Amino acid sequence: MRPVEYRTSRSFYGYFPVGVKWLLISNISLFILYYVAIRILPDLTPLFRLLSLAPRAVLQHFAVWQLGSYMFLHDPMGFGHILFNMLTLWMFGADLERDWGTKRFLTYYFICGVGAGICDVLFNAAFGSLDTRTIGASGAIYGLLLAFGLLYPDRVVLFSFLFPMKAKYFVMILGAIAFLSSLGSNSGVSHIAHLGGMVFGFAYLRGRFMKRVDFGFVNREYQAWKLQRAKRKFQVYMNKNRRDRDVWKQ
Repeated sequence: MRPVEYRTSRSFYGYFPVGVKWLLISNISLFILYYVAIRILPDLTPLFRLLSLAPRAVLQHFAVWQLGSYMFLHDPMGFGHILFNMLTLWMFGADLERDWGTKRFLTYYFICGVGAGICDVLFNAAFGSLDTRTIGASGAIYGLLLAFGLLYPDRVVLFSFLFPMKAKYFVMILGAIAFLSSLGSNSGVSHIAHLGGMVFGFAYLRGRFMKRVDFGFVNREYQAWKLQRAKRKFQVYMNKNRRDRDVWKQ
């Protein structure tokens, strides 16, 4: 079997695959420009608003580019939003890109991000909130977290960067939080986009796309799980037959 190929680079005092590195550079650069525009060049802020995700613009004015551009903007009024997303991208995305390769990693990243944007647009349109605006890479980031939990379920991660737990439980908790939060009142955070990123990521990895794309590592994990389940069923069957024979002997 031919090994997966990927390009690498060294930057930011450490090792970063190319895809993760350029996503970090793009997001941080646009955040700085947005930050400067709001405080020094306010005439440029309408340009950034054109890049944010607005259901009315997408549905009525066909601004479909917003389904991709919104992922590169983050709240310029604070650092928490971009800090969490970029740290998570680095911590979890690097391993995924090393296993998948740059092309497959970026394909998955953008499918999750665009899928999250579609969910956000449809959800807000259904509830008449056509003028809301969404920015941030969180939908794609949650998709990466889902993939990490599927590929490395027993790897220990830090929940809230403090509490160690296995990756599979970490992803379950984040998914539950995103789902329950999407049912609540509007908090200024697009929880439906977080959930949408995870849903599109799961569908891409486990659904019909598995037949078209050779995600070998994920497929091997799935096949190993099916083999283990078959072994357990066979053991149960053999134990039952053994007990039945023992009864007839008596």
